[in-house]
Amino acid sequence: MEPYVGTINAIRGGVVDVAFAEQLPPINTVLRTGPEGQVVMETVDHLDAGTIRAIALTPTAGLARGYPVVSDETQLTAPVGKTTLGRVFNVLGKPIDGKPDPENVSYRTIHQPPIPLAERVTSEEIFQTGIKVIDLLAPLEKGGKAGLFGGAGVGKTVLITEFIHNMVGQHEGMSIFCGIGERCREGEELYREMGESGVLDNTVMVFGQMNEPPGARFRVGHAALTMAEYFRDDLEQNVLLLIDNIFRFIQAGMELSGLLGRLPSRMGYQPTLGPELAALEERISSSRKGAITSIQAVYVPADDLTDPSATHTFAHLSSSIVLSRKRAGEGFYPAVDPLQSRSMMLSPHVVGQRHYDVAREVRRTLAVYEELKDIIAMLGLEELAREDRKTVYRARRLERFFTQPFFTTKHFTGIEGRMVSLDQTVEGCERILNDEFADYPENKLYMIGGVEEAMR
Repeated sequence: MEPYVGTINAIRGGVVDVAFAEQLPPINTVLRTGPEGQVVMETVDHLDAGTIRAIALTPTAGLARGYPVVSDETQLTAPVGKTTLGRVFNVLGKPIDGKPDPENVSYRTIHQPPIPLAERVTSEEIFQTGIKVIDLLAPLEKGGKAGLFGGAGVGKTVLITEFIHNMVGQHEGMSIFCGIGERCREGEELYREMGESGVLDNTVMVFGQMNEPPGARFRVGHAALTMAEYFRDDLEQNVLLLIDNIFRFIQAGMELSGLLGRLPSRMGYQPTLGPELAALEERISSSRKGAITSIQAVYVPADDLTDPSATHTFAHLSSSIVLSRKRAGEGFYPAVDPLQSRSMMLSPHVVGQRHYDVAREVRRTLAVYEELKDIIAMLGLEELAREDRKTVYRARRLERFFTQPFFTTKHFTGIEGRMVSLDQTVEGCERILNDEFADYPENKLYMIGGVEEAMR
């Protein structure tokens, strides 16, 4: 068919208006312009009978009004196939690891609908991470979505890399890492670490980095999901999808929304925030053929969990792990807040009565300690009732037991990482609640794996 040919009318950063003399190209079609057709854009809006608005997926530097624009009615595609494993791609499906294009791949449009409700399945199986505080208080659902919420510098990316280390090795299936708005340094370090630990051969990495236009960051999640859906539906394998960072996806949408001329809603976010996030999140699901288990880092602006970006993301998740700056400041790593983190999996018929009872008692003990902190600060620990003092001693030991050395931070801390099974975690918490460690110094429980290490 004849390609559509138009000319550039206006350029505003990553948004370009194009005039077409005859027919307009459909929404979501790819447009190419520039001296050698190297600038790639995507149609997002029909302004009137002769003009479309497009978002640029590559830098627009050097473009000028009057430049010709060509579209052949194709959509943005992602490469799918077994040969994509061990490779790193950008939003356009081009390899960025310095190696040649993969062979024996097919290309699929990144705009796929979610699978129908009738074909979806939900599992009641726990996905163990080997991290004590998460496995006990906010267990992840196999085939579910988990979020890591936290402000800047509280350890979201470190936790994601630890998940990769602990879970990719034991995970029977593929892993896909999607970096949305990643720093180039983080992406390079992650690629090198995964190569050294031997898990890269079973992983596909897709990056839309911080230095790329908002259009690339806005679409890279859809490209990664298209690859994940191929492994789930065609190869019938389980997929572990790691996304860092969902807030950068929302932020890219906010940048584009302003350039597209839409009136912002509350706190400057785009009016289409809900539907845009849902279009991405609803594709992460499980069918009878395979499961996509997703772990997503979510940056929380100014540590405010009521921010619209955080509240909209909460609604899609089965587990929410909240990282606390206060706990990080006290030296408790991972800095997971045990009272704000939650999981739909924490019920007796899923995790078992013993795990459920221990988790509830741990949470109750920590909540009582939180309430008593003001009294302790004013009057001192000695003024508390005997039972309250016991609760405080248990809570302080539990807090230290929930710290854990990570494999991915060994070169910073010099401490060998620990992976702790769920049974060990439940048993350790049970013993602390039963005052078996009342005579041991608190610091014996700090940065250990299983509770038996405190006795050495």
